[in-house]
Amino acid sequence: MNISQKIAASLEGASFIRKMFEEGERLRAVYGADRVYDFSLGNPSEEPPAAFQAGLKKLALDPVPGMHRYMPNAGYEETRAAVARVLARESALPVGPEHVVMTCGAGGALNVALKAILDPGQEVIVLPPYFMEYRFYVDNHGGVVREVPTGDDFMPDPGAIAEAVNEKTRAIILNSPNNPTGVVYPAAVLDAIGELLADRESRFGQTIYVISDEPYAALVYDGVTVPPVLAHIKNALVATSHSKDLALPGERIGYLAASPRIEEVERLMQALVFCNRTLGYVNAPALMQRLVAPLEGQPVDISGYREKRDILYAHLSELGFAMVKPQGAFYLFPRSPLPDDVAFVARAQKHNILLVPGRGFGRPGYFRLSYSVPKETVLNSLPAFAALATELGMR
Repeated sequence: MNISQKIAASLEGASFIRKMFEEGERLRAVYGADRVYDFSLGNPSEEPPAAFQAGLKKLALDPVPGMHRYMPNAGYEETRAAVARVLARESALPVGPEHVVMTCGAGGALNVALKAILDPGQEVIVLPPYFMEYRFYVDNHGGVVREVPTGDDFMPDPGAIAEAVNEKTRAIILNSPNNPTGVVYPAAVLDAIGELLADRESRFGQTIYVISDEPYAALVYDGVTVPPVLAHIKNALVATSHSKDLALPGERIGYLAASPRIEEVERLMQALVFCNRTLGYVNAPALMQRLVAPLEGQPVDISGYREKRDILYAHLSELGFAMVKPQGAFYLFPRSPLPDDVAFVARAQKHNILLVPGRGFGRPGYFRLSYSVPKETVLNSLPAFAALATELGMR
C-alpha cells in the first residue's frame, strides 16, 4: 500500500458531500446544467459585497507597499482590531486584538484550537448532526470524538451533555446556526451548557472549552438572533470564516477568538499563534485580511436565501417531507421517507436530484439539501421532487 492504513480507512468513509458534488459534475456533462439539481454543497450562490469588489480593485490599482509580505503570525493588527470591535460590541466583553488570530477559514481555526488544547486521548464532544470533518480535525491532534445525541428538534440536551462529560473531556464543539439543520441554539441552552461545564471543571480540575463554530452566524431569518457564545460561556472560543457571510469560500479567510474571561488567556493566545504557524498555515492570506477588515459585521444580502428556503420548505412539506424549519444557514434537513437514507439519496439521484444522506452528518434517517444555489435551480427542481414523491407513494 502506498498510503497510510489510517488514511486509506478514512478515504473509505470520506465525505458524502464531495462525492455527490463530483457526481453532479458528471451528470451536468451528460444532461446539461439546467436539468441537474445539485443541492449537495454549501457553496454560496451570492456574490461578495460590492464594497469587497471595490476594495479589491483599489488594492490592485493602487497597491500598498509591502502588502504581500509576511506579517505577525496572528495577522494584521488592524484586521484583528476590526474583528475584536464586533465581538466586544456583541458580547459586552473587553475583547481586543490580542484575543484574535486570523486563520485560513473556520477549518484552519478549528485545527489551530484543537492542536493548542488537546493532549492525546482527550475527548471532544460533538452533537449529531454535525459537520463530519470535525471527526478528522479532532483525530488530527490525537483527540477522541464523543457523540452526544440531540433531540428531534436538534437542540442540545444539557442533561445528556452533563452525563457525557468526564475527566477526559477537553472541549465541546457547538455549531449554531447549525450545519445541516439550520437550527439556532437559544441563550438559555448556552447558559445551561456554561453552568454544567463550570460544575464539571470544578469537579475534574481542568478547563473544558466550548469551541463555537460560527460561519453561518450572519445568515439568520425571521427576526432570529444568534446569542453571542462569549457572553454566555466563560471558557469559549469562536471559530469562524467569511466563506458564507461574505461569500468568500475560496479565499480561506477567517479567525479564531478567545474569551478574555479565560484564565491565563495570554498563554492560550501564545499557543494558538504558535499552532497557526507550525501547522503550516503560517498566517491567513494577507490580501484577504486587508479586504475583510472594513467589512466585519456587514454580510451579504440574505433575502435570496430566505426566499429559496421558503419555496423549498413549502413545496417539500406539501409533498409529505417532514422537517424542522431552519432559522439560519442555508440548509434543509428533512427526514428520509425511506429508512435507509443512502438508498433514498440514490433514488433521488435517478431524478437528477443530488442530496447528501444524513449519516454523512452522524444522523442516519435524514438527508441534507443546500439551497445555496441559484433560484432557477430551486424552481427547476420542483417537478423532479414531485415525481420522486409520487414514485415513493408519498402523494
